[in-house]
Formats: sequence, C-alpha cells, structure tokens
Amino acid sequence: MDGGQILLSYIKVWVILLLLSATFQNSKLAAKNTEQDKKRKLAADNSGLISIDCGAEEDSLDGITGISYKTDKDFISTGKNEVVAPEYNLTTLYYGKMVNTLRTFPEGQKNCYALKPRQGKNQNYYVRAFFHYGNYDSQNQARIMFDLYIGVNHWTTVEVVQTIEQKYWITYEIIHYSVTDTIYVCLVNTGFGVPFINGLDLLFMKDSPYRSMSGSLIPRLQADLGGHQPPATIRYPDDVYARIWWLNVNLTDSVSNISTEAITNIDIQGSDNPCRLPVDVLRTAVQPRNGLNSLSYNYTIWHRKNSTPEFLVFFHFAEIEQIAPGEGREFTITLNGLYYGTFTLEYLKPLTIHPYTLQDQVRFSIDATLRSDLPPILNAFEIFELLPLRYSTTNQTDVDAIMAIKKVYKIDRVDWQGDPCLPVTTWSGLKCNDDNPPRIISLNLSSSQLSGKIDVSLLSLTAIQSLDLSNNELTGTIPEAFAQLLDLTILYLSGNKLTGVVPYSLKEKSNIGQLQLSLDGNPDLCKMDTCEKKKGSFPVLVIASVIPVFVFLLLSIITIFWRLKRGRLNVSLSSSVGLSLSLKSKNQPFTYTEIVSITNNFQTIIGEGGFGKVYLGNLKNGRQVAVKLLSQSSRQGYKQFLAEVKLLIIVHHRNLVPLVGYCNEQENMALVYEYMANGNLKDQLLGLEYLHNGCRPPIVHRDLKSSNILLTENLQAKIADFGLSKAFTNEEDSHVITIPAGTPGYIDPEFRASGNSNKKSDVYSFGILLCELITGQPPLIRGHQGHTHILQWVSPLVERGDIQSIIDPRLQGELSTNCAWKALEIALSCVPPTSSQRPDMSDILGELKECLAMEMSSEMSMHNSIEMNLVLSTDMAPNLR
Repeated sequence: MDGGQILLSYIKVWVILLLLSATFQNSKLAAKNTEQDKKRKLAADNSGLISIDCGAEEDSLDGITGISYKTDKDFISTGKNEVVAPEYNLTTLYYGKMVNTLRTFPEGQKNCYALKPRQGKNQNYYVRAFFHYGNYDSQNQARIMFDLYIGVNHWTTVEVVQTIEQKYWITYEIIHYSVTDTIYVCLVNTGFGVPFINGLDLLFMKDSPYRSMSGSLIPRLQADLGGHQPPATIRYPDDVYARIWWLNVNLTDSVSNISTEAITNIDIQGSDNPCRLPVDVLRTAVQPRNGLNSLSYNYTIWHRKNSTPEFLVFFHFAEIEQIAPGEGREFTITLNGLYYGTFTLEYLKPLTIHPYTLQDQVRFSIDATLRSDLPPILNAFEIFELLPLRYSTTNQTDVDAIMAIKKVYKIDRVDWQGDPCLPVTTWSGLKCNDDNPPRIISLNLSSSQLSGKIDVSLLSLTAIQSLDLSNNELTGTIPEAFAQLLDLTILYLSGNKLTGVVPYSLKEKSNIGQLQLSLDGNPDLCKMDTCEKKKGSFPVLVIASVIPVFVFLLLSIITIFWRLKRGRLNVSLSSSVGLSLSLKSKNQPFTYTEIVSITNNFQTIIGEGGFGKVYLGNLKNGRQVAVKLLSQSSRQGYKQFLAEVKLLIIVHHRNLVPLVGYCNEQENMALVYEYMANGNLKDQLLGLEYLHNGCRPPIVHRDLKSSNILLTENLQAKIADFGLSKAFTNEEDSHVITIPAGTPGYIDPEFRASGNSNKKSDVYSFGILLCELITGQPPLIRGHQGHTHILQWVSPLVERGDIQSIIDPRLQGELSTNCAWKALEIALSCVPPTSSQRPDMSDILGELKECLAMEMSSEMSMHNSIEMNLVLSTDMAPNLR
C-alpha cells in the first residue's frame, strides 16, 4: 500500500469523523462564525507589541514613538512598586521615562511575569527586559546580581553596576520560540541583592527569519554602519522587529562612510528583505578606504567551559550608490574560514545573507572579486548566539490541572506562579520528578482553607503519588476515581466535612496495603460496608432512584407505542425473565445448539469485550454473522443483554450494526449480528488496508471508541455495542443516551469522578478518538513501566513542536504539516480535564471542515504541480535530445 493510498484513506476517515461530529451539534454554525469574526477583529487591532512599564501606577502613551505603555498589575501579583532617586532620573529619546519606575521582589525566590500574547503558542517573539537600579532604596549598592529565566530555561544573569557618575540602564534581549500560550519571564534571587525590573517588551515576530527551532536567539550585536550620529538607537515603530541598532561600531580595517538621501525609494518590503530593516539603517554603509578591497571584523564572546556557542550572523546589504554603466560591485563573504558567495547588488534593493557558525568567536571578511569594479560595502550586520533550551515545561496535563486547582480553591500563595516544577524550585507544597518534561508527584494542601467539593482537576494529576487534603472544609463525597490513579499511595482526607460512603475500591486498596488512607475527622462520612440509614433519608433515596427509572420507562413507553403504530414491533413484559420478545422474522430466535453449529463449535474468535467473546459464524443461507456470546464471568450480564436486544429491535438505521437474532436459554445467551468484514477502526489504525467512508450516524453513543466503529465489506461505518443504553428517542432526533461502564483511556475524567455525564463527556471521547487516528497510537500505550495515556505521550512532543514524531509514521511526507497541526489542535481542544473548558461539537465540526478543506487543497495543489511538471518535461524533451 503506497503513501498516496494511505493519505486517501486517512482523508476518508476524517470525512467520516467529520460526519460523526455532526450528530453532536447543539447550536448552529453561525454562532461559531460570529465568534471567529470577533477573534479575527481583535487580532487585527493588536499591533503585536506589548510594552510594560514595571512599577508604574498608570498606563501612559509616549508622544514621540506612539507606544502605549501598560502597568504591570495584570501580568504579576507579587513585588513592590518603587521609583529611582531624583538624581538618577533618565529621559531617553526612544524610551521616555519608562526606566524611572521599577518593581522589586524582596519576597520569594522566584517571581514571574505571565505574558499572554494573542498569537499564542508555536510562534516567535522578541522579548526585552530593562534594568535601572537608580538607588531606589537609598542604599547606594554598587553591584546587584540575579538570574533571569525565559520559561523554565536560564536566559541570563543580570548584573547591575552603577555609581552617581554613571547613570545608565541596561537591556537583555532574546528571540524566543514559545511552545506554550503563556510566556513566563522569571526573576530568581541568587543571594546578591533584591531582584528588580523596570520594563518588559514583547513583540510578535510574524514571518520573521530570526528563529531557531532548537533554541532561542540572544542578540549579541546589531550594528548600523556608516552613520555619523553619537551612540544611539533606532527602535520600534521605526523598526517593526523592535531591534536596537547601535552606531559607531568599528571594523578592524579603515573604512569610509557612504549614504544616500533616496530613502523613500529603498524597497524595504521586497521579497529579498525578510528582515525588514528600517530605511535609516539601509541608507548608510561603509566601504574600505584607500583603495583596499576588504572589510573585516572580529567578535569574541566569553563562553562556559566545555561548550562551544553557535552563532547566527546576518549580513545586510543595499546598493545606495548609482553605479556608472558597465561597472559592477561583486564580492564574497568568508565567515570563520568558510567561503560564501559570490554576490552582486541591485540599486536600492536590500539583500540579506545569514550563515551560521559553531565557534567561540565571529571572524568575517567581505572581499571584492577580481571581476569587481568597486570595493565591497556593508550596511549593517547582526550577531546572534543560540541559547539551547535544555528543559521542557511541566507536563501540560499536569499544568492545566494545577492551574484549575489554583483557580477553583482560590489558592493565593506567593510562590505559586510560573511553571509549577521549574526553574530552580517547585511551588510550595508540591513536588515533581526529574522526568523531561517533569510530572507532579506530590501535592500537600493541608490546612489551606479549601472549601467545596473535591475538584475533578485533582484526578487529572495522573502521576501523583501523595495527596494531602486534610484539615480543610471540603464537602461532598469522595470520588471513586482516586482508585484509578495507579501511582497514588498516600491519600489524606481527614479533618474535613465529607459525606456519603467511602468507595469500596479505595478501602480495598487500603486493606491490602497499596494505599495509606486517612479519613478521621469527617463525622458524616460512612466508613462501614453496611451504613446505618439515618432518619429521614429513606424518602430522598427512594425519590433519587425512582426518578431516572420513571423517566426511562416513560421514554420507553412512548417509543414502543410509536413503533407499534407503525407495525414495527410487538413487545410484552414478563415477570419471570424481565422481557420476552416477539420479533419480526429477521430478528429470529436461535437455540444454543444452533449457535454452536453456526460458529462451528466456536472455532474462530474475531473479537472480545466486556460482554464476552465474538465468534465468526455462517447461517444456512451462507450469510456471514458475528455471534457475541455472553461470558459466565461477564460483568455486564443479563440486564445489559436484554438492553442491547431491546435497543436494536426498536432502532433501525444504516449506521447501526443490525441485529440478526438472539439466543436466550437460561445461562446460554448470545446476540447474532451482521458480520462486518473489515473489522473495526481500531484494527485499521493498527495497519489494515482499508478505512471506512461515508457515515452519518444518528445517535450519541456515550462510549465512543475506535473498536465500536465497525466496517462493512463496502467500507461503510456502523456503530456497535449498545448493551449499556438507558433511553432513546426517535430516529429523526438521532440521539441515544447511554451510560457506559467505561473504557480505560476514553473516559471523561470529570464523569469518572462525579458520575454525571453530559454532552461534553462525548467531546472528550471524541478527542481521544481523533488523537488515536492522527498518531496511530492506542489510548493507553503499553511500556516497560506500565501504561502511558496517549495525552501524556503526545504532550511533550507538542511542547517541542515535533509534529513529525506525533503523526502516524506511515504518513511521513504525505500529510501536510499545517493540516496535521490543525487536526491535533482540534483533538487537544476536546480533552481539558473539566467539561467547561471543552468546545461544543458544533464548533469542532466547523474546525474539522476547515482541516479537511486545507488537506484537500494541499493535495490538489500537489496534483496540479505534478501535472505541470509532466507537461513541461514533455514539452522540453525534444530540446534535450
């Protein structure tokens, strides 16, 4: 099977999933489109620059640059506002009075600014931090040092040395590729003075060539050559990338300055100028003096022992002299002994060359060739050092969970900011392991004034080993899902106001020594296997149990009578077996002896589930069937057997697996289905040739998983396994409400904790199914140390931006990267730990349509390109003979 067939098959699957998602719609697509329009308008209104005046009391506008400065109150909640001493006040041309206010951090080892650009993750950003001590504390400190982090990685060590004779401010800059929606800039106290900061700039670098997927870039030098001004700067908005251009950078050879006044004619928007230099930088240049034909420069940087820094160098050229006819300027570049070139320039058209080098210094020369009539020129150059990002942010599922916990319980701890596990220290009461990315393994919220129910977000900390919630004001019941946290060995819940019954699974783990369980101090919590019924509780329990039964019976009666009117069904109730069925001939009863004969004594097993094993069978007329035999040890049992029979004889649809018949002989019970020749979607993901197409199922299943989507011989998808259905409506409504026992990996964590399901539970299962389709991985991935959930497997790859390791290897080179990211973003939007964070299926449908259109467009473009190449090669063939 070639790559094209695989790609076509995957497109078919996306079509089917797209159609499947339509059954979940509860609002019209118009609402989605309106919301998207609002988002686009907000994005269009954003200039891409966030400038923060740290320590300022109010927002301000710089009249010269037009830059709006925001106070930092919305970006950080710790620290103190201060102002520099009057004798240290500075007013600069491009930064106004911004550096005269500052925020200091005398408390806490780590204090972090949370920057949330609208463009979000997987984008490039220019971040600049400003520091001006200005004797704000009247201590006349000569030297202050502290560390600056970008995210969880060390950015630089800030060192401020200042006297009354030297009034200046310093900046540190970085071009950072963010794999998270929130960018944390953290100041870490290292014991050499109180950390402080005066300002922060964050600029979105749209379509910028300044990027490295393997790390961040530190600007070491940005030189504007050929100017006569004193050391000064050109900055935003004159420079759209907010670079600070320094003048009077001396090259080692003698140079002469040249310039032009034709600045309005320099093509700064041209395709050869992706760096978009300001015209004031390009209008000046240097060239060798006294008939020389070479420009050269040396730059050496201190570097850590046993490390060799990697540099990226940008050479910027623009021909600003009108050259006489017949003359030309041609040159080569030599960088650290490597040769690049040759290059020629067009009048007033920028050209940028950006090679990289792996050495502890930058040595370059620009030399005229023997054919050149003129010496070389250089308008500007930049040197960047690559900063490797050695650490990954904490597992995103854990981050989402702990942030939700912080919000729900209104936890206001000074050090609960930035990444939970890194850098340097973790949040108080929290411990992490040394994995990369790290996982949260311990959480102590004892005596933290927590109130309300035990939040479901706690259950998303799937690697947690110890959880202490003692001595709070927690109410409600204990979630049974705590027992599904495989690594949890300590659970302290004493000293709260919990009620209800202690889940049996937790008591069982405690009894066999797998869990230290502390429950003392909850007076209304029943710890016994048989709880004493309190006075007045009987009516409540009866009502609570009768209501769902009554609703179910009402829906069943309405449906049965509606079907009876159409002559579709005859159902009677029997007290002995609970339900006896008088069916149409196609839903025929079978004896157990016939079942044995049909399956050839149960020779061929084609599947297995909670109900029992499924066997291949052949009827006397040659029709193939699938026989699901109830296992004697089945957990689902007789009630579910009857439920599935009742559902499938009432509801008939092309996308439901048809029931051919059944066997009901005391302990020998079986269901006989139409045989699905191509197995299930789960099998397809593991490597079979065909994938299903064209499906619009009419029901909401509430136990969505790949093994419940079966494929006929003609690749038509059909939904199976309805043994746990509880209520259903007519075919026009196309909904069946079910309560699943649950399949590990697909279960909504919120439903697992509370037992209350809603449409967002379906959204979660659908997201897992989509992840399974994109990655080719099962929901629970088997490993040497147990099972890893697919979301835990994919999160670190998403954080690194490694889409090629995420998508199914069989699609390498066949699936467009943009479409893969889009599909993955759709899947991940479905699976936050709390239901309120998930989108409606109507929104997901629209996103899937856009994703499919994107891939179809990409495929068509590739097809057209191939056809064009064939035409061109055919037309040119005679000329090649």
